[in-house]
Amino acid sequence: MTTESLPRTPVELGLPELPIEAGPADPAVHHVRAKLDREIRALLAHEPGTRSGADPEDLHQMRVALRRMRSVLKLSGTLVGDGAEPVRAELGWLGQSLGEVRDYDVLIGHLREVIAEFEVRDQAAGRRLVSKFVTERAAAKRRLTRALSSVRYSALLREVSLLTQETSTGAADRPHDLIGGLAKPHRKLAKAVRALPADPPDDDLHALRIHGKKLRYAAELALTSAQKKRAARIKTLIKATKDFQTVLGDHQDAVIAAERMRTVLDTADAAVGFVAGRIAERELARRAEARAAWRGSWAAVDAAARALHA
Repeated sequence: MTTESLPRTPVELGLPELPIEAGPADPAVHHVRAKLDREIRALLAHEPGTRSGADPEDLHQMRVALRRMRSVLKLSGTLVGDGAEPVRAELGWLGQSLGEVRDYDVLIGHLREVIAEFEVRDQAAGRRLVSKFVTERAAAKRRLTRALSSVRYSALLREVSLLTQETSTGAADRPHDLIGGLAKPHRKLAKAVRALPADPPDDDLHALRIHGKKLRYAAELALTSAQKKRAARIKTLIKATKDFQTVLGDHQDAVIAAERMRTVLDTADAAVGFVAGRIAERELARRAEARAAWRGSWAAVDAAARALHA
């Protein structure tokens, strides 16, 4: 089978023509399958745009769909059978390729916005600086295109689609409370927060953001099984975790941007080095702002999670 003939639509992968729906009365396993079904459809919908590169948002949304699938399989994968963990690992492989290009998209877009605010005399040096990362992104995009054109990727799509289908695992009879299950990722996040020193290392704050993202994705899954009153509380939790992610995401983006500016100094000419220094200074200030704000956003997450189980 050539890469051109590999299945690329939901129906070709064996999924039903219409997305799987799940309501509050359905068993947890049905919600998990419905979530996987929605996310693989989203991944497929954004794949053409990711390949073409016309709009960076397609790659971003493809990566988000992949991350949601990984989170669901981590939290509730046992409900859909023993194949969940191998599939989650393969999604991690694809996520590395998507993430590499996405990181460049974020960096390049941000640098262009920052440089646009500089004096005209610094614009040319700023463009030369950005061009370095555009070249690196092109290489990362070629690696991603090869991954998306591989038999390994096609096999991954088929494996995910199989997890959405009914099996004889008896999972429908297993007790599993998706809403009660939110307590676990909340406890992990709270424990990670308590373990931090007053001035946490950058990597620890990045890890904290990942914990928060897992809680958010678990809440999104639980929302489909909730009655009206609890659904409102889960929505509050989702909003709080989004805000938490935004603050720590800004922190991580600033850390990466400042570090990338340091890497260019050895080979940059004086004009590019000057611009890189200006950008690094701005990014360190942005990092400081996020560090001053993240505990407040965490308090909102903690309050929303506690209210859900009160």
